[in-house]
Parts: sequence; C-alpha cells; structure tokens
Amino acid sequence: MIKLGVNIDHIATLRQARKIGIPDIVESAIIAESAGADCITVHLREDRRHIQDNDVIALRNTVKTRLNLEMSINEEIVKIALKIKPDEVCIVPERRQELTTEGGLNIKKDFSRLKDVINRLKDKGITVSLFIDPNEEQIENAKLIGADCVELHTGRYADAKERKEIDEELNRLIKSGKYARDLGLILNAGHGLNYTNVIPIAKIHEMNTLNIGFSIVARAIFIGLFNAVKEMKQLIVQV
Repeated sequence: MIKLGVNIDHIATLRQARKIGIPDIVESAIIAESAGADCITVHLREDRRHIQDNDVIALRNTVKTRLNLEMSINEEIVKIALKIKPDEVCIVPERRQELTTEGGLNIKKDFSRLKDVINRLKDKGITVSLFIDPNEEQIENAKLIGADCVELHTGRYADAKERKEIDEELNRLIKSGKYARDLGLILNAGHGLNYTNVIPIAKIHEMNTLNIGFSIVARAIFIGLFNAVKEMKQLIVQV
C-alpha cells in the first residue's frame, strides 16, 4: 500500500515566527502519526530557517514510524545525519535564496561528492533517496551512484495550469517512475502535491511514498492537523 510522508517543516516555520516554542514540532509528529502518517519528513536547511538541530534529535527519539531527513551535501549537515541516523535521507539541492526546493539534483555535476556522502550514509544503515526531476539520465545516474530510492520532483506537474501541460507532466512522471522501478530503485515523489492533484500521482504503478507538507499544514489551519493528515491518507490509499 502506498505510504504518506508528512513534511512538518512549516509547523516549525510558524514556531520560528515568534520563537517561543509553539507550535511544538514533536507534538505535530505525534499527531500526524496517529492520523495515519507512515513517515515524518523534515528538511534541516543550512540556514536553519525552520527545522533546528534539536528538532531532528527530538524527532529521532520520538517518531515511531520512519524519520526521513531532507538535506544537502553540506559537510556540517552530513555529520549531523551520520550522528542522528534517521531511517532515511533524501538528498536535495539547496540554495539560500529559494523559498522552497525549486528542482532536482544534477547528479552528474556533483557525482564524486554525492557518491562519497551516499556511501557514508549507507555505511550507517541509512536508506538514501535522491530528489530528482523526472528524467531518465538522472534516474540512470541515481542507480549508478548507489542510491536506494529516487524521489521524483512533482513541482512542474503541480504548477501546470492547462490540461495539455498537466497531462504531459503526468506522463513524464509515469514514464520516469516505470524506468526507476525497472532499474530496481524504490519510487517516491513529492513537491507541490495537494488534495486536488495528488490522486493521479498516487496511481502511478508501484509508487512507494508521497512526501507532502505545505498543503497539509495549510489545511490544518481550518480542520486541525489530525484531520488534515487523515484526509490526505484516505485520498492516496483509495486508489
């Protein structure tokens, strides 16, 4: 059955607006898991704009399902991951000025550095995923470099407005997903997914995990986090 990874970064974004400790990041993870989340995802950014080091430590000691740490290959962040040992790491590109991750990794460009980081993480028993655009060359490189999983970037699909463009982007994701599975990679996806566009992505054959954050946190403002997670989980498993 397809799994839901709930990204709780924006719970921390709200907390950091006042820096008085609320809303509590650990409590949000507990609520998400109780509502059906199969994984808790957080991105420890180099600028610490939302998730902090202590958050990751606290979550490692609390999360009952799986802890997925999104991260760059910055050496300071890599050392934190090696020490804390999340269940899974998703390596993402990161630029200080971006509002959110804007695209997939260029694996070929950073091949040597990525390979070193992947090997170090896997030596600690950590599953390694690479956040990439739905592109066969990137998928081939992900396999070659030793990744366990790929997380397909669904941003262009989510941003598409016209029916033709939506269908084109969806077909790219379907084709890339099949290619990744044929190479023996675990298939995940995420970025920009919400309650109205998620079902076609959930239907992709052998999709393992969808990582979704902002839309769930936004929905939670109106109906509460438990119900927002539960609604999303029900949407993706019904397919």
